[in-house]
Amino acid sequence: MAHSRRLEDIIVISSLLKTNNMSQRSFDATAFRDAMARFPSGVTIVTTHDESGRPYGFTASSFCSVSAEPPLVLVCLAKSAYSYPVFARIDRFAISILQTDHVHLARRFASKNVDKFACGGFVRTPRGATVLEEALAVVECSVHNRHEAGDHMILVGEVEQVLLADRRRPAVYFDRAFSTICPPSCEHHH
Repeated sequence: MAHSRRLEDIIVISSLLKTNNMSQRSFDATAFRDAMARFPSGVTIVTTHDESGRPYGFTASSFCSVSAEPPLVLVCLAKSAYSYPVFARIDRFAISILQTDHVHLARRFASKNVDKFACGGFVRTPRGATVLEEALAVVECSVHNRHEAGDHMILVGEVEQVLLADRRRPAVYFDRAFSTICPPSCEHHH
């Protein structure tokens, strides 16, 4: 009897899978990208310098905290990115968290443009990092670890310095477009 019940359950589950769009046999890469686009995330510019002091950077929305003790963050970089070879060997980097007024910079740093810093707006910190002058926050890191993950590298940084600016509206990336959110503190100002 128990064997018969398990067989009925398997038939019902199998039937549901066949009628549902969630097939186990094929993976729809477009649907995966569409699903990831529906996850709103903050927008950052990640920067470093090569051995000669030349700055490199890229736009990232794949940024998050990993640990409070020790303080660790991670950011992901495509292996196809122009700056990948530099980030694959450096020992320090900085993350500038963007406000809504920085969307033009996010687009510039997401492009294949080689001289991304030509438009200005970047300063050096006392530790020597090149960061966006009016970023909502800056996180300076030493490389804690690197992990290969498919067509990306996961760069894990140990946080050494945090710089905070006045609260402003953050840049948000959602459904392949830049947007913002307004925290309760900004509703009184707008």
